[in-house]
Amino acid sequence: MGYIQEARENHVKKKVEEALRSKMKQKALQECKDLASKYAECSYGRTISVVWQCRQQAKELNECLHQFTNDDVLEEMKRDYMLQQDGKVSAKG
Repeated sequence: MGYIQEARENHVKKKVEEALRSKMKQKALQECKDLASKYAECSYGRTISVVWQCRQQAKELNECLHQFTNDDVLEEMKRDYMLQQDGKVSAKG
């Protein structure tokens, strides 16, 4: 029974991490929406030339997104989640 319980907990942990990653990406896109719009505007109507014509906009967008989507941010979100879960458990108990 211990193995089954551990497998369930790992599955839940993976699902939680996937949800946190998704939330992290959504927040990054929201925070960087102006730069994303500038990149989209630059790339509109282009095909291969987007690579060199929009290089600066792409670089700025990627730098912005990286501020909000890195391992440190994910770890902080995990800590916050665990603190919330601990608070729910102690409130019930």
